Amino acid sequence: MKKWHHSDRIIAPSLLAADFGRIKEETTRAIRSGGDWLHLDVMDGHFVDNISFGPAVIQAIHETNDVFLDVHLMISRPDHYLQRFLEAGSDMITVHLEAEHDVAETLKRTREAGCKAGLALNPATPFEHARPFLDQIDMLLVMTVVPGFGGQSFMHEMMAKVEAAAAYRDENGLSYHIEVDGGVDATTAPIAAAAGANVMVAGSSTFKAPDMAEAISVIRGA
Repeated sequence: MKKWHHSDRIIAPSLLAADFGRIKEETTRAIRSGGDWLHLDVMDGHFVDNISFGPAVIQAIHETNDVFLDVHLMISRPDHYLQRFLEAGSDMITVHLEAEHDVAETLKRTREAGCKAGLALNPATPFEHARPFLDQIDMLLVMTVVPGFGGQSFMHEMMAKVEAAAAYRDENGLSYHIEVDGGVDATTAPIAAAAGANVMVAGSSTFKAPDMAEAISVIRGA
């Protein structure tokens, strides 16, 4: 598996926008179109008001395609389900700061299992709440929409959080990636990149584009 640096622009197409009847083929299409990671939104109908898929789908993708699986747990008890997602073949597991768990313990268990650990912040959560954990993570995910549903508009006011995360990383000699998720396309990707984000989760703007390879290329170069 390639080593990714926080200076790399990484495009992570979001499976939530794919054709669920053809998941294996859609994953292959994302890879062939130039996607670096595949972003997998796990929703439990409780932490967010939507239900998506669980470990079995992640395992199926892991077994049928060779791609970095960026698993985003939008679930109330990530600690309870963590082992199942580790066993399914996740390469990075991102948990929410707002969920019901011991955040430091969940991050520790993830990394001890040889999986990369991410921490996600909802739009309403200030950056300061993440500070105690920033030396324990491989990625900080700044939600640029209220999580739960695809196709929402990018929240520009979240860029202050991205800038704060990038400044804190540099000041403290840390190396975590900064990911943005929600409303990312050719217009908003450069705004996020200028603020300091390097991982772009793009759902509708990639899977639903007339030409996915062109859409990914434009987001990468924007």
